[in-house]
Amino acid sequence: MRAGVFDSGIGGISVLKSLLDSKVFSEIIYYGDTARVPYGGKDKDTIIKYSLEAIEFFAPHCIDILIVACNTVSAYALEEMRKKAPYPIIGVIESGVLALQNTLHNKQDPILIIATQATIHSKAYLLSLKKLGYENIASIATPLLVPFVEEGILEGEFLQQCLHHYFKDLHTHPKAIILGCTHYPFIAKEIKKYFKEEVLLIHSGEAIVEYLQSKGIYDTHPCTQVQFFSSEDSEKLKKKGEELLKRLSI
Repeated sequence: MRAGVFDSGIGGISVLKSLLDSKVFSEIIYYGDTARVPYGGKDKDTIIKYSLEAIEFFAPHCIDILIVACNTVSAYALEEMRKKAPYPIIGVIESGVLALQNTLHNKQDPILIIATQATIHSKAYLLSLKKLGYENIASIATPLLVPFVEEGILEGEFLQQCLHHYFKDLHTHPKAIILGCTHYPFIAKEIKKYFKEEVLLIHSGEAIVEYLQSKGIYDTHPCTQVQFFSSEDSEKLKKKGEELLKRLSI
């Protein structure tokens, strides 16, 4: 199978890494809309417009499935994208909710959702979790974490100060944290370091692989071919993408 992976920038590389590790696809076409990243502060109509343009990008690549590795797009544009695309489209929100449901069985445990402003505002995670019976949920928009990753700042005191800015007023230590932006797995170690105690992190990439397997998509290929494209500078995205893939392998 040939899969497409779409993200607003390089954050979707975290999903790409999980897909490469799973070896479920023979080929992956990665497209990042780096010219217009981030999507998290944009209005719904703009997010849908950009997402439908991504469908047009993938048209000549003849993909069999599209994985939307952007939580903001998953929250606002999946329905419109599915109307236009001739192939199935999977978003990270439904996958993330499934992953949490499969790992956090005590529905009274505190859950923290961190994401961009648009994803938090959509309440997509919150409402889905409440339907499953989870009640102890906190949601925090953490948009400054996206440019940290885009700039390659993945650790250090400056990042810890940013985490403190967002989390200092939390009254309850979370049992699980949904990383509601595909940029956030790149700073997962720093997030765990901040909370010190053991915390379960729900990673979009791992959640996508689990979701694919639940749908019967689990073929194994010895080597997955990857092509990188972007709306601004494909070579730059490829270079940064390969660097981030190596970082996630450490």
